[in-house]
Amino acid sequence: MARSSARAATGGPRNGVQLTITGFVEDLARKAEVHDPLRPATRLFLVVLALIGVGFLIQVSHAATTQTEARFLEEVRSQTLFRLAAVVVLLVSFRLGPAGVRRFLPHLVVLVCFALVAVFLEPFRSPRNGAFRWLDLDAAGIPLVFQPSEVARIVLVLWLADRCVKLGHLVHELRRGVVPMLLLALLFFFLILVETDLGGSMLLLLCALSTMWVGGARLLPVSAALATIGGGAFIAASAFVPYVRDRIGMWMGEVQNEQVTQTLDALSSGGAFGAGLTHGGFRNDGVPYLQSDYVFALVGEELGLLGMWLVLVLLVLFLWYSVRLVLSLRDRFEALASFGLLVSVGTQAMLHVQVVSGLAPPKGMTLPFLSDGGTSLIVSALAVGLALGAARKTHQDIYPCNPSNVTV
Repeated sequence: MARSSARAATGGPRNGVQLTITGFVEDLARKAEVHDPLRPATRLFLVVLALIGVGFLIQVSHAATTQTEARFLEEVRSQTLFRLAAVVVLLVSFRLGPAGVRRFLPHLVVLVCFALVAVFLEPFRSPRNGAFRWLDLDAAGIPLVFQPSEVARIVLVLWLADRCVKLGHLVHELRRGVVPMLLLALLFFFLILVETDLGGSMLLLLCALSTMWVGGARLLPVSAALATIGGGAFIAASAFVPYVRDRIGMWMGEVQNEQVTQTLDALSSGGAFGAGLTHGGFRNDGVPYLQSDYVFALVGEELGLLGMWLVLVLLVLFLWYSVRLVLSLRDRFEALASFGLLVSVGTQAMLHVQVVSGLAPPKGMTLPFLSDGGTSLIVSALAVGLALGAARKTHQDIYPCNPSNVTV
């Protein structure tokens, strides 16, 4: 009787009728939770492998008609190495888990701050199309170019999860709880914003505030920060940054852009089954970034509606198994860290699909595991691998292997 009353009070199902959205979410959470998180973790790992495989096919197909034979072979080799590296990162971070990097978080935060500043400094900066998003370590003897903003999002989520757990009940306080965490999030946000990368900075802020909220930070200050800072930055960029203003105009239909128009045409040109791999023609008509920022359009052109549904189903499965994994973790830090890590990957994927399909303003944002781009691929693999590592640790806690209990 008490359980029935409590369920009715929280909006749970009664007589087959769902009373509130809160009750629906709670009921969904109960269905998603499993005893052993290694089960959804295994399925999540298989979904990521499938996305990596689809991405490899799409990238090879794109290179087949846009590169010379020598460059094509080099691209195949590069894609193979990067995707094998992503699998290796998945497995290594699976062994580590969030707990494996927890003690290094203060050092990682400092390193990321230096990296976000170094993108503007010689000899490390590598500007492209007027943006300073890439850090070139060749001057330090390391043949590596990457985007620190991608790494910053992962490090910030881990640090916020650690901070929320260490604060305990103090996380609810504004001065000692919300403000210090918000200050670091805003520092990263503004450093990425001035690169210029409005989309990347907004994604980082969204992931950071989501992690803080789930970690127990007061909802009102967090929501106010998101509305004030994020909305203010968006309005200011729309007013004073020409490329942002133009892209919003493209989305509203006030400004015509050939790339956006041709991208939508490519997305819808494949019909039910697509033109077939290597048979897409829009990339040869001069539509740029089909292999990276608009790769979902390439999927629609070459694999058609069937291919788009395949990718979308894989992304939905990614989100579902992510929810099941997080809800089944027992350690608070690892659950909160896994939530933020998986949200960062899932949100980026959803934004990419929305941009390509015209549901959001044009923004250069890769589709995790499918797009060309080493930093995005490796960092996405790192985020998912750490979450899988949290599931492994919980599994070991549930089923400890005690050699002393083994009899011969």
